[in-house]
Amino acid sequence: MLFESLASEVPDRLVTEEFVLRPIVASDVELDYAAVMESKEYLRPWEQTGWPADDFTLEQDLQDVEMLEQRHAARHAFTYTVMNTDETECWGCVYIMPPDARAYADAVITPVGGRPWEDCRALVNFWVRTSRLASGVDERLLDALRAWLRQDWNLGPHLFVTNEQVTQQVEMIERTDLQLRFTMAKPTHAGKYLAYE
Repeated sequence: MLFESLASEVPDRLVTEEFVLRPIVASDVELDYAAVMESKEYLRPWEQTGWPADDFTLEQDLQDVEMLEQRHAARHAFTYTVMNTDETECWGCVYIMPPDARAYADAVITPVGGRPWEDCRALVNFWVRTSRLASGVDERLLDALRAWLRQDWNLGPHLFVTNEQVTQQVEMIERTDLQLRFTMAKPTHAGKYLAYE
């Protein structure tokens, strides 16, 4: 609900020399599915739900993508697909959610430092397909996201969120000047979520 007031201010896309971010739509499903299934071992600890299962189908992914597209259109949360520049391969996804998102509704939030949770206006998380990690695309995506959110959005204070069990992403974030501000523990999840600003 928090994002409805941003409807006229939400950027449509981010284009760099290396990749394109744009709102995900149902017609992206085949490219998205290929990225998801290639990266399933990476995504399971990131999601903490067992998703995607080995037998996850294209039809199930279509349901997910359609839900994300509808949520984006309604300004409840924003999902951008990350594509190569000619949009023939999906490299991952970026999710921008309000801090009261259902995904974190039952989390026990612990501050690390002085900022109150109430100051936070958005949670940002992202993943990059496994075959692109070695080239450092995730680092360049994070750099691009930080600049884009600062320059082209009107979000206010926002946090980059990952899970402590995704050690590759944690280590990548901690090589930047982002600082850990909160931990979030969910009763049904083994790993804590870490929120950086």
